[in-house]
Amino acid sequence: MIYCVEDDSGIRNMMVYTLAASGFEAEGLPDGKALFEALARTPCDLILLDIMLPGEDGIRILEKLRADASTENIPVIMASAKGTEYDKVVGLDLGADDYLTKPFGMMEMVSRVKAVLRRVRGDRPADKPLRLGALELDAARHIVTVSDARVQLTLKEYELLRLFMENVGRVFTRDRLLEAVWGSDFYGETRTVDVHIGTLRDKLGECGGYIQTVRGVGYRMEKPD
Repeated sequence: MIYCVEDDSGIRNMMVYTLAASGFEAEGLPDGKALFEALARTPCDLILLDIMLPGEDGIRILEKLRADASTENIPVIMASAKGTEYDKVVGLDLGADDYLTKPFGMMEMVSRVKAVLRRVRGDRPADKPLRLGALELDAARHIVTVSDARVQLTLKEYELLRLFMENVGRVFTRDRLLEAVWGSDFYGETRTVDVHIGTLRDKLGECGGYIQTVRGVGYRMEKPD
């Protein structure tokens, strides 16, 4: 999912149309409030964020995204009609992944989106252990431990756990988990996710409660207080 935050409805609709025609799932949003409401419902893979917005501007929105553990790693491409060096530097310093100067071509936008997604996915750390409380996942050795005791997981359970541990605090819908772990061509039901979450929780023992059910939405991982 790609969120396009742009207050001009004509530009916003064209961005969404072009991304959809290029094989992406995209949704247009008019401002920061709508963006954070959408993120609470459905996580995304990238945000196209205009700087000049009603209410909070794009710079402030970017600051909020980077300050929140559930959104800090979402790639963001900034866009602004100003095109000034100051805006670009501020945005990049705050953690923007790329910058588009208006007016920009739709194909240029798609190219930048693909480039950022390739870079982010290629930078995924394969050898840095992930830790949360007593739970550790060593991706380099494909080993999961709870309080230093090794836990045997199936491939799908492992992939679910890794996805959660790479996105602590982020809410995933069942459909999103199906797509990420089983693939977009999987024709099973979302009940498959619930079954695997149940067995994963059981195997994680004292850490099973780290995977929390978000009623009416899906699941997220957080260490209980």
